[in-house]
Parts: sequence; C-alpha cells; structure tokens
Amino acid sequence: MKYQYYIADVFTRQVFNGAQIAVFPNADGLGDVEMQKIANEMNLWETVFVFHPGGDLRKLRMFSPKAEVDFAGHPIIATAYVLGLCGDIKLDDPVTPVVFEQNAGPIEVNITAENGKPMFVQFTNKVSSIIDRFAPTDEELATVLSIPQADLDHIKYSARLVACGMPYLVVPVWKYETVRKARFNYAAWSRSAAPQTAAQEILLFAPKTPYSDSDFNLRLLGPHIGHDDDPPVGAAVPAFASYLCSFEQTRKGTHTFAVDRGDENSRRSVINIEMDHKGKAQLTLRVGGSAVIFAEGTVFLPD
Repeated sequence: MKYQYYIADVFTRQVFNGAQIAVFPNADGLGDVEMQKIANEMNLWETVFVFHPGGDLRKLRMFSPKAEVDFAGHPIIATAYVLGLCGDIKLDDPVTPVVFEQNAGPIEVNITAENGKPMFVQFTNKVSSIIDRFAPTDEELATVLSIPQADLDHIKYSARLVACGMPYLVVPVWKYETVRKARFNYAAWSRSAAPQTAAQEILLFAPKTPYSDSDFNLRLLGPHIGHDDDPPVGAAVPAFASYLCSFEQTRKGTHTFAVDRGDENSRRSVINIEMDHKGKAQLTLRVGGSAVIFAEGTVFLPD
C-alpha cells in the first residue's frame, strides 16, 4: 500500500523556516495504530491524515510523534495549502471557503489563491478562557527565566495565568532581545510558586520586534521544553489573545496584529491574528498564515 505525503513549512513563505508539518492528502484505509507509527517515524511537530467520508467533507486526524491531537492550528494551514496545491480543493475563486472536521469539531477555513495556487489560509476559532492574576514574584520569574528582574514589564502588562484548555503563565518583558536570550532554570522553577499555578509552560513575549511584519515576539519555555528549543507557539495563540483582552487598554472591537516566533537562525514563523473583542466569555479569533512545500514522498506499507 502506497500513501503520498507532503511536508510543508507553515506560517512562513520561505523553506527552512516556520514549523514542519506532514500531510497525507488521502489517508483512507489507515488505522489508528498505523497513523501513530507513521507520525512517530516522521518525527515532526504534527502529521495530518486526511479522510474523505463523502461529499466535500474532509476529516483531519492529527498526530504528534507521541499521541493524537484533537485540535491544532499549524495542521489546518498545512492541510489547506497542500490540498489546494494537489487539486483536492479547487481554487477557482480568489477566496475559497472549506470546512475541516477535527476531533474537536468543524473548523471554517478560507483559502486565498492567485492563479489557482494557495497564497494565504485563515481559519476561525472560538475560545473561552480562564484568567488568574496570581503569578510568582518578579524575583522568582527573573530567576526562572535567567533574566534581569528589571527586564520584566509592569507598566503596560503584567504576568497572568491564562487557560484556554492548557494553562500558560504569560510573562511580558520590555525587549525582544530578552525573549531571545532567556533560558529556563528548572531548579528555580521547582523552588518557585510557578508549579502551584498548574501552568506547565511559560509564554514569554515582548511587544516590539525588529521585523516590520510582526507586532509581538513570543516564545515558549518550560520544564518539558529543551534548554535551547524554540517550539511553535500556535497552540498558545488563543491564550495570548485572551491575555491581551484582559487588560483595560485593549478596547472592545476588532483588532488585527501579528506575532512571530524565533528569528532568522531558528525557523522564524509569522502568525496573523484578527480577534473580535466584545468583552464576553467567548472570543472569536481568525488565525492566518502562509506555507511552502518543502518535500514530498511516498510511504510504503505492507498489505
């Protein structure tokens, strides 16, 4: 049995940047065990398997190397881009709406195309959050992040716990350079009040970047993230948007901004976000980005 796959670099227009996602555009016939083994073999952030149960419906099953994932943003962008390129989705109009079914439910997606080729993908997500203003002390946070205490921002923003499913300890700093040089100190984390927040990851951010196409630089750090790793932040975007809405200076209305992750040496990604801040429990997000095909190939499985 042969299964075609593509590897896309997501939230970027340049290869060797963004997050690498594998997409199997026609996975009909694969079972759970086979998909998990393939994802483990691919060893990328996520591997997407697309099923066609009937009509225009496309069911997405997503696996990390270790387990199935019910919802993720990077695979949506990668899948829309791949299906548009390989002709599974016809891109005859400037904008083509489609619906992807994930384990978490249906996701509305818009694919912007030029000359029948995908250029930009945007999906809609509605999230509810829980926000707690309790945070470790500045001294504890600075020690955990291996940064000077004076680098923490307490004027426009402040550290808060935000949970949109997974809880994050969101920590603001003044400078982009602080985000890049921060290093997680596991021993200091264990001694601090941070574990009491239930957060397993810190979302560190700065409100300025040296790039004209982004407004915030984000980075994830934590006890389960490698010392020098800079993993994708797509899963943390709902928590970050909810965090911004928790401050009075974020006026009600629709806000458009972009966040980036990494730099020119570490697979930089750019995520475009629109959020409808209405001061209600549920927040509507439209998350968008580009992608580029890095590789394609065939997996051979025994009959």
